[in-house]
Amino acid sequence: MTPPSDPLPPTFDPRARAARRRARRALAWTLAIGLGLPGALFLGVLVLSPLSDAKVLHGLVGWVTLGRAHPESWSGGGQLLLRVVLLALLALVLVTFGAVISGMTVWWEMRVSSRMQSRVGYNRVGAAGFLQWVADAVKLLLKEDLVPADADALLFRAAPYFVLVGFALTFVALPFGESLVAAPLDVGLFYVLAVTALVVVGILLAGWSSNSKWSLFGGMRAGAQVISYEIPAGLAAMVPVLMAGTLSLQGIIRGQGPWPWQWFFFENPFALVAFVVFFTAQLAEGNRTPFDLPEAESELVAGYLSEYSSFRFAIYFLVEFGNLWVMSAVAVTLFFGGWQVPFVGPETFQAARGAGDLPGLGWWALEALSMAVFVLKTFVLMNLVIWVRWTLPRIRVDQMMSVCWKYLVPFAFACLVGTLFWEILLVEVPAAGPATGYLLTAGFLVTAFFFLRLTYRNLAAVGDRIDLSNW
Repeated sequence: MTPPSDPLPPTFDPRARAARRRARRALAWTLAIGLGLPGALFLGVLVLSPLSDAKVLHGLVGWVTLGRAHPESWSGGGQLLLRVVLLALLALVLVTFGAVISGMTVWWEMRVSSRMQSRVGYNRVGAAGFLQWVADAVKLLLKEDLVPADADALLFRAAPYFVLVGFALTFVALPFGESLVAAPLDVGLFYVLAVTALVVVGILLAGWSSNSKWSLFGGMRAGAQVISYEIPAGLAAMVPVLMAGTLSLQGIIRGQGPWPWQWFFFENPFALVAFVVFFTAQLAEGNRTPFDLPEAESELVAGYLSEYSSFRFAIYFLVEFGNLWVMSAVAVTLFFGGWQVPFVGPETFQAARGAGDLPGLGWWALEALSMAVFVLKTFVLMNLVIWVRWTLPRIRVDQMMSVCWKYLVPFAFACLVGTLFWEILLVEVPAAGPATGYLLTAGFLVTAFFFLRLTYRNLAAVGDRIDLSNW
């Protein structure tokens, strides 16, 4: 009888080598999609947004054609066609960005929530389960699109597109950088608040047209909730408008500085309270916990979207998770300095741009840097929204309405009136603004220090550690 042979070392085990190859392929695909796709979209925004300026567009066409083409000498129809093609490309990039950031937010939220609840979370499709959102999108696209027999078929099919259009139109005025905005509207904030109201129409239509009591209850809840919370959100948003003296989102950002003590959040004590009101109202308008009553699964099955399936079902969640970017980007714009870069002022951008029609390479680098600052701030605030969702329980309907009308509306109105008096004070005592900025920034840093120290002590007390072996 021959003795049993020794097992192969792991290095030469064919199954282990195949597993390693699969892991490397999964990591490569994950990095290609996780970094390449958002990177390509950000690059598209970086290149296409400044081209909304006819002077820059004409300069780029001349540079690409080596000076052979001069769009300024074209007929009106030719110039119009060029601008339409450019705007169509920019719209495609922005809508795709909204869809991709929504999917990636789903993955990030599931990973954060699993960490907070001591679960593994997504870890199968792609490295760290990153491609799960792609698999979910493909699955929902291939499912059967069902329309209930007793539903109002036309309104039932149209409702999701009201929600999608209201979400997509916000990217028209949202700035990504110093000159990276599709349309620098003078009434940008008013425009954003107006187009987001289309989401309410889509939700109400979904609840009414489904001909289901659960959907109807969810739609009525959503209508009451979103319309109610738009009032404190609008009042709170007026605080940075009064401080900057403009409704332009770019103008509000330029009214602040790059350093924390120059942000409206720290410059004005009423703005600090206004941000809390605005942030809370945005959570309610976005149906985020603890205000996710329109789709409370323990009471209403799935609320206003109970009867939806397939692609139309996916649209509602695409908008819900994509709204995390919108609400965070608007808050960063209004209260946290937007794209402002330390040590880089308006004169630096102007000098880097040069005198020609086409800006210099240094200007494009500064625009990319301003975009990176804006994206980083937005991601930090998005993480705060996710943190709140998985920390607080859902409240009751009567509590939701009480919070709005008894607390947020009075506080928002008080902040609005207080800011008026604050601006009068700054005329008499200009040093009050910077002094308040330094003081509140220092208080925030001290609070953050003690919070992080307490968190570290809690983690050390229970022996917690970050285990990446299950990724």
